[in-house]
Order: sequence, then C-alpha cells, then structure tokens
Amino acid sequence: MAGIISVSRTDLAQRRQKLRRQRQMRIIQAIWRTFAITSLAGGLLWVAVQPVWMLKAPKQIVMKSGNKLLSDETAQSLLVLSYPQSLWRIEPSAIANSLKKQPTIAQAIVRRRLFPPGLIIEIQERVPVAVTQTLGNKKVTIGLLDASGVWMPLEKYTSLNPTKKLPNLRVIGSPKQYCLYWTQLHQAISQSPVKVMEIDCRNPTNLILKTELGNVHLGVPGPQLSEQIKLLAQMRHLAAKLNSGEIEYIDLKNPEFPLVQMNQKDQKLTPKIPKNI
Repeated sequence: MAGIISVSRTDLAQRRQKLRRQRQMRIIQAIWRTFAITSLAGGLLWVAVQPVWMLKAPKQIVMKSGNKLLSDETAQSLLVLSYPQSLWRIEPSAIANSLKKQPTIAQAIVRRRLFPPGLIIEIQERVPVAVTQTLGNKKVTIGLLDASGVWMPLEKYTSLNPTKKLPNLRVIGSPKQYCLYWTQLHQAISQSPVKVMEIDCRNPTNLILKTELGNVHLGVPGPQLSEQIKLLAQMRHLAAKLNSGEIEYIDLKNPEFPLVQMNQKDQKLTPKIPKNI
C-alpha cells in the first residue's frame, strides 16, 4: 500500500513540474512575441520617418483625369498641400473631399504611392452641356449645367478652363423649374436629330424649345417628354414642306394630336405623323 502511495506522489510531482515548465515556456514565448512585435513596429516607424518618404514637390503627384478638361497644373492648384511634408501625415480622404467640393469636379480618388514616393489622384470632371440664364432680384445670373443637372458658376469654370468652348445649348429659367426633369430632357434632345438651341423654362405650365424647326411648345413637363422629343424628330422634314417663317410654333402638348400653329390667319394645321411613334 505504501508503494502505491509513493508512486502516486511521484507522478503528481512530475506533472506539477511539467506544468511549471509549460507555464515558463508560454511566458517566454509571450515575451518574445511582444519583443518581435515591438521591434517590427519600431522598425516600420523608423522607416516611415526617413526623409525618403517625403512629398517634396508637385512633380511627385500624378494626376489622372477622366475628361481632361483641366490641365495637370490647374488641377494641382486646387490641392491644399504644403511642401515638404511626410507622406504618412497626408490624409488621402481629406484631399479627395476638398476636391469634390470644387463645382467643376464630380469625383476624386486619392492614393499614396510608395515606390517612388508620391500621390496618385484620379478626378472625374463635370462636363457642361448647357449655359443657364436665371433672372432674380433684377439680376441675371449666368451658369453652366452638366448632364446630371448639377449647376456650376460660369466664373469659376472659365477661370479654371479659360480656353474651353462653352456649350451652344442655352437654358432660361430658375433651376427649380427644370431640375426635376433635366436629365430626362437633356438625354432626349441630345439623341434627337432635330437641333435644339434653347430651352425656355420660365413658364411652369409650358416648356418651350427653340429648334431648327421653330419654337416647340411641350406644355407641363412630365414623363411624356421623351415621347414628345421623338415625335419632334419625326417632324424634322416639316421645314421642307412649309416655310419656317409661316410657322408660329409647333404644339406637342398632346402627343396624340400634334399641331402646327401658322402665322397666316392663325390657321392650325395637323401634319401627317407616322403611326409608329
């Protein structure tokens, strides 16, 4: 019986000793891991603060533009950066947000470049498609619209793009009167074979287009705009049959019954329209 007890105590002592060694080994491993992580972090910090990771001049910034309306020099002039500056202290998201506040820039992405050190900036510019004319407080305000309906001050655009030609299309009226349907309207007229020179939005109950066929009355803007512009395209041969000076306006308020208002004796003529409208 004494032999059995002696063996059990020896076994327990060996187990306790084994557990102590395991605990000691885990402590040593933890110390080594902490030392390795600290050394790695310190090494990375040391590398990061070296002079090589500095933004020293604008030539280290690569500008990529989707439309190339802005020159690289003009785009770089919009950046709020000081030189020299640590590449790691620069916040790409802050630079991108500041660029997107510019009325001529729709989107901006900024990334750090490590080899060689620098920045890569991709911008998507707003392309104006129309010149706007708004009358308010006895003052005429001139601006620009892009295809999505974003308004830009004319002075800001021309200061950044002094050599760029302005759009031929003109829009008259308050943005409140055309912003809801501008994208649909612009898409329709840009695809139409009938040239549209002016869009008059001053009367909310009657949208008027100045076209190569004459003035076109569309009535209250709505979901039928695309259908009305398609109908106008089918009437493009009207000028060959009628003297444009005799036409007062083309009435497309009701696409089912298009009318041509004549100047002479206020006659109304219903032109023959193809059925496949």
